[in-house]
Amino acid sequence: MEALLSNATRACPFLARSSPASLRQMSSASSSSSSFCPHSIVVAPTTTTTTIGSGSALFRAAVECPVMGRALAVQSIRLAAFRPGRSNSTSISGRPSRPRYISSSAKNCMASPAAAPETTASNRLGDLPGETPSSTMKKPVAKTALAGISPSPSATTTGAATRAAAAAAAAVSAEHSAASPFEYERFFEYELNKKHQDKSYRYFNNINRLAEQFPLAHTAVGEHVTVWCSNDYLGMSKNPTVLDTMKRTLNKYGAGAGGTRNIAGNAQLHLSLEQELASLHNKPAALVFSSCFVANDATLSTLASKMPGTVIFSDSSNHASMIQGMRNSRAKKVIFRHNDVRHLESLLQQHDLSTPKIIAFESVYSMCGSIGPIKEIAALAKQYNALTFLDEVHAVGMYGRTGAGVAEYIAAMDDMDIITGTLGKAFGVVGGYIAGSARLVDYIRSYAPGFIFTTSLPPAVVAGALVSIRHLRKSGVERAGQQAHTRQLKAILGDKGIPVVPNPSHIVPVLVGNAETAKSVSDELLAKYKIYVQSINFPTVARGEERLRITPTPGHTEAHMDRLVSALTTIWKERGLKTEHDWAVEGGRAGVGISRTVPQLVTDADVKADFARVSTGELPLFSEQGTLGRLVDVRA
Repeated sequence: MEALLSNATRACPFLARSSPASLRQMSSASSSSSSFCPHSIVVAPTTTTTTIGSGSALFRAAVECPVMGRALAVQSIRLAAFRPGRSNSTSISGRPSRPRYISSSAKNCMASPAAAPETTASNRLGDLPGETPSSTMKKPVAKTALAGISPSPSATTTGAATRAAAAAAAAVSAEHSAASPFEYERFFEYELNKKHQDKSYRYFNNINRLAEQFPLAHTAVGEHVTVWCSNDYLGMSKNPTVLDTMKRTLNKYGAGAGGTRNIAGNAQLHLSLEQELASLHNKPAALVFSSCFVANDATLSTLASKMPGTVIFSDSSNHASMIQGMRNSRAKKVIFRHNDVRHLESLLQQHDLSTPKIIAFESVYSMCGSIGPIKEIAALAKQYNALTFLDEVHAVGMYGRTGAGVAEYIAAMDDMDIITGTLGKAFGVVGGYIAGSARLVDYIRSYAPGFIFTTSLPPAVVAGALVSIRHLRKSGVERAGQQAHTRQLKAILGDKGIPVVPNPSHIVPVLVGNAETAKSVSDELLAKYKIYVQSINFPTVARGEERLRITPTPGHTEAHMDRLVSALTTIWKERGLKTEHDWAVEGGRAGVGISRTVPQLVTDADVKADFARVSTGELPLFSEQGTLGRLVDVRA
């Protein structure tokens, strides 16, 4: 108890003035005999029998306190719906009843999830509240860990103190609820029901991609559909050289790796792949993980937890894998507005050069297609003595003369301290990696649990990734084909008034603006037109910015594109969905309708140069208008 109080006293003046002995006395005294906290209490008008508990004076004082009262209110919401014998609590399909005791400072915590602020979907994980960019004038307000619960305006406690208060509140609440066992299945049902209600529940379509008929797939009933949303951006998953290599390796070395890298899972293939990745990014070393989610999580959590006093500066649109790594590190995190270099600098200026700092950001943000200001961030990192952590997941294989990513394309690769990437998108296989200095990579190899304690990638997978990387380092035809089709599709949809979110990358996001409608449009495309385009809803994007995410590939033909455009145009007309003009009339949203022209990062000249570099096979026809005629496989 003393250890808990030591932390909690920093948040509560009353606890700071009270000895453990006094608190123990209060815990056994009747609530009617004392009232120790100087804050008024509000008794919520309710007919439910659900309460947090009110047996002791200590509990009464906790309810009245603006810090502990908030935490108790949050805990009560969790417990109210999942204890048996509470006949008057709201049914599982609705909202849980409010607790009987609600302190005046906790009333604002009781908003329903639907009423919670919806500023951005970035820096979210599941249904946890989104984190907004940090202010240059005020310290961030502490946040609760329950979806839809907003901190009251008066809450100015630190995160550590709030967590301590919440822990104390949970202990008190548990004491008064000990007689009622927790209903696990009801809790799961309740949480899932929330996602159904706010239309963020994820439905997984049964899509079986056909290697010999790329980009076609068959559904559960065998119908053929055209896939327009795969992250197999260049079709390398069906590349003949990749497949042949994987088959031979499978026959020679078997299906699995046999263990962790430390125990029987460290083959020459793994070492060769890491050498290839290090060379690709012009770094001394690289390290392969089971996925780039694991690579980002393990690297950030290990770095920031080990370096004393680390501060992480995170772009507000960073991927969930990076956010998870930051959270697991328990290091201080400061959020800067998406791609806002000035805001980032204002935050960096608040920390000494002696403070370890990591700036974490992405090159291509996959849901909106924006590209990070890599050179500008590199300059700030040098000025303010920070490490740069660049996620190139949606860029490796896609940009640069050898497919090393956006940093290679803009000649900024050497300015990056840590580059992370995936083997599962443009390279067409599976896995993730980091590249950096020899000491940094060895440090992660030696300390990161996400690397040490997991089975290494199977030899066939590693061999396939290795040959895919080597192929794309030499061949530019796949990149050029993808870029040409992206240009063509964006231009045609723009002419039709279909609201494409403007961006300079290979992503084609089509704004719908409503979760239920986006899911319905996706379903109609699949059922009626045999076209698969996944809808993207909250929390991946902010509410009101729901969209279809389209990713052209070199394998999509003119006929495929014509059918897609025709289907989208028909659906938009029949449903009366908002066009680019309609969004403009409303002031614009997600970049749509604000008369902003965004040039593509890769120039037409570079696309043509990529085609010219191909020395074998039949070259595709490239017109003066920048459209692609015919594509064929280029075999290594």
